[in-house]
Parts: sequence; C-alpha cells; structure tokens
Amino acid sequence: MMKASDLFVKALENEGVEYIFGIPGEENLDLLESLRQSKIKLILTRHEQAAGFMAATYGRLTGKVGVCLSTLGPGATNFATSAAYAQLGGMPILMITGQKPIKKSKQGRFQIIDIVNMMKPMTKYSKQVVNGNNIPSMVREAFKVATTERPGAALIELPEDIAEEEVDYNIYPVRDLKYPHANKDVILDAVRMIEKAKRPLLLIGAGANRNRIGNALTNFVNETGIPFFSTQMGKGVIDENHKLCLSTAALSQDDFIHCAIDRADLIINVGHDVIEKPPFFMDNSEDGTKVIHVNFFASDVDDTYFPQLDVLGDIASSINSLTTAISVQDHWDFDYYKRMVKEIKTHLNKYFGDNRFPILPQRVVRVVRQALDHEDIVTLDNGVYKIWFARNYRCAQSNTLLLDNALATMGAGLPSAMAAKMVNPDKKVVAVCGDGGFMMNSQELETAVRLKLDLTVIILNDNAYGMIKWKQTGMGFDTFGLDLDNPDFVQYAKSYGATGHRPTSCEEFEKTLDECVNGKGVHLIDLAVDYSLNHTILNELLAKKECLI
Repeated sequence: MMKASDLFVKALENEGVEYIFGIPGEENLDLLESLRQSKIKLILTRHEQAAGFMAATYGRLTGKVGVCLSTLGPGATNFATSAAYAQLGGMPILMITGQKPIKKSKQGRFQIIDIVNMMKPMTKYSKQVVNGNNIPSMVREAFKVATTERPGAALIELPEDIAEEEVDYNIYPVRDLKYPHANKDVILDAVRMIEKAKRPLLLIGAGANRNRIGNALTNFVNETGIPFFSTQMGKGVIDENHKLCLSTAALSQDDFIHCAIDRADLIINVGHDVIEKPPFFMDNSEDGTKVIHVNFFASDVDDTYFPQLDVLGDIASSINSLTTAISVQDHWDFDYYKRMVKEIKTHLNKYFGDNRFPILPQRVVRVVRQALDHEDIVTLDNGVYKIWFARNYRCAQSNTLLLDNALATMGAGLPSAMAAKMVNPDKKVVAVCGDGGFMMNSQELETAVRLKLDLTVIILNDNAYGMIKWKQTGMGFDTFGLDLDNPDFVQYAKSYGATGHRPTSCEEFEKTLDECVNGKGVHLIDLAVDYSLNHTILNELLAKKECLI
C-alpha cells in the first residue's frame, strides 16, 4: 500500500517526466510532498499561464508530454489559455489541477469551479480522480491521448482527500503506438493525380514537423524535383535554403508566394489542417486547384479547404511510398516556380540593409538570423512582427522558429523561450516579443533568472498594440484605443536581476545582440521599432502586385 499522491508521482516517473511547471496550492500539498522525494524537478513559475506555455513548448520540442500543475479555482482557470494553445497548436501537455475534498468538505462552494467540464472543449481528455486506485490507468490514458496524432491537451483533477488515500501500487507499462500505413490503392490514386498534373506543388504544414517526416520530405523533393512552400508552423521541415523552396505563406493571400500558388493545378498538402490559419484559399469550381491531403487523420471540410483525396496514415511512410512510386514526368512545368524562387527572395531581401532607426522589422529579422547558427532557436510572441519573421526568416531545421499560428496568443514568447533553453541548453535561444505581449508574462523574467538560464529577450517597442493598429489602418479606420505607455524596460530587467540594453542604432543593435547571445545570464533588449511600412507593404503594395515573370 502507498499514498495516492505517491502513486501519481510514480506513474509520472513511469512516463519519463522530467519537469513539472507550475504553482502549487494547499490542495496540492500531498502531491508536492511526493514530488519532493521524486527525481522529477518542479519548476516554480510566477503565473499558471506561463507554466502551461512552458509545458506545451516542452511537448512541442520533445514529442513527449509536458506537465504543468496548479491548484483549484483561479489557479486552474489560469490554465485555460495554455490548454487552448496546446490543443490548437498540436502540443502534448498534461495539466494537473487540485480540488477540495469530494467525499466530505467543510468549505461549501468556496473556490470551487467545475474545471473538468470547463476544460473539455479545449482538451482531448479531462477527468477527475474519484478513486486513487484509478490513478495509474488515468495517467497512462492521458499520456497516450495527449501524444496521439493530432497531439493536444489533457487534464487530470486530483482532489485533496483522494491524494491522501491509501492505494495499491499498480503501474501500467508504456508502449509505443504504431500508426497504420496508407492504403496502397489510395497511394496509387495520389500518384496518378501527381503524375497527371502539370504544375504540382508541395505544401508543408505543422503536422509534418517531425524528424522522420522531414527526412522523407527532403528525399521526396530531391527525387521528384517538385518545388515546395510551408505554412508558418511548417517552417524548416525541409531546409528553407533549398533551391526549390518558394518560402512561407505568411499571409492567406496576395503575397508574392501566391503568384506561384495560384499557378499550381495540384497541391500536395502534407501535415496542414484548418486549425492553422490558411496559407491559401481553395476554389470550389471544376477548374480550381486540386488538393491531396496527406496526414495522420482525415481532412475536415471547410469553406477554405476541401481536398479531393485523403491519404491517411503514418505521414513519413506515405511520403516514402509516393517517392518510390512516382515517375518524373516530361510534361511537368516548374519553370515559373523556379523563377519565383529568385523573385521572392529579391522582394523579401529589400529592406535587410536599411539602417533607419527606429528599426524596421525586416532589418530585425536579418540581424537575428545573422547572429544565430542554423540550430539555434527563436521563439515569437504574437504580433505583426510574426508576419515578417514568417516571410523573411529562413529556417534550415525544424523547430528553430517557434511561433503560434493556431491560437496565436500573446504572452507565450518568453515562457516558450525558457522551455526551449531548458530542453536545448547548448543552443542559443532568443525570444522576440512586442511590448504588449511581453508585459502579459514579463514576471517570468524572475523565473528565468532564478533558473540561471542564458537567454536573450528582444522587445520590439512601439508603445502600442501594433498588430491591431495595422489591421485598423487596413480597414480604413482612424487610429484609436491602441496606444499605451511602458515601464523603463532596462530598469525593469535590472530589478529582476537581468541585464537591460537599449540600442539607439542598427549598428549598436547588431553589436548588442551578438554580445547577448554569446554571453551568460538573462538579457533584455528594448528595441524601438518602426512599423510605418506595414500598411504600405502588406495592405497596399502586395494587393497591387503583378505576377508577370
């Protein structure tokens, strides 16, 4: 016999859990005591939302379940955004929340919220433990569900009186899940569609962001010669410096890359689904571009996306089968795509050398890319700069630009960078945040300093919610309700034990960033940014572009 909280921790250890991110409360004290005697490390954060973001990023980078912990009521409700972030982003996490005793309580309804039902729409699994003997099977099921494609969020609520129960030791073995291979007839259907097409094009989405799939896709492109592009969350699955890479669809339409997308008569869509913002819109007409959906699961029919063929099963296996079966066709015409590869680079590189200050976001992208090696990691919060990084930042490896194009929440940039550094201590990690998004979880600077992380945070400071300001201008409205003031970020960083910097030129920013990413400790760079070209380029210039090459 053993205490239920001890059994819970043993079940987590059995799953290979390294860290639990979070903030315990009085309802978690039995579990906390069990953790104290465990090899699992508790990472104490300053807000539950940040703990959830860290757990989700851990899951995204490792493929294993990231675990986070909160108390009941307000602590658990603070997980809501983190749950949606992981669920929509395809990141496996387990949230463990506390609860008052369920057998006999003397506190009425104080702090009690039905968290299990609240979380059901935002998770794949949400249950309360009502018998301590069920803990091992529930933990094993939660981990299995969270990691099964499409990965996502799970929640287990552990009431205070259940945690202290005496239970039997009973741990379930972890077994790998093998995905079925696509039906051979479906593979042949896909081959026929690809060989019949005149200008097939490969699209890489977030679901392809797995090592085996990246290798298979690289081989597919090299063997067939079919050019490719990616969604924002599919960046780097194939090296974006590849000669057949058209870049990233950072916008849904009207970007230079859409000149090439619009010429395609068939798009082979690997790993993209409607949860991520559309990289293009399908046309429901007889002569519209056809789409083959290659994924672990079937496509959902949507106004923007309704594939003509689903190839379901292990993606790497499906791609390998297609590569083997496809014969390169003489009638394939990739000439326009190859010219667009050069044309797109020319347009995207235009402001890389611009030295005006406050700095242009395109220049920021260039400086960050030059300061980091291929394997280093940039995490983005959510703001208009995300579009510039998606368009202009070339990734040679997957998961080296961590952005969220599913929930697209503010506040995730800094916690994501912290988790990325913990998972990859030998890589340089830079968080790029807007001043608005940074302040939503800025308190985690203390956590980063306490953990002795070597981390650089760049705040793109425009004293406003710049993304919405850009949208407001694009809709023809006057600027209203989006300007704000900020603290002195240099002194703010210093108050947490970090080092603050405020460059006053592009040259100084380059020098400062180089020193920060190659130095020790937590560094914060307060960087004044110039968004004045956002409307001119993204709303006006792109809408008037002509695809004539």
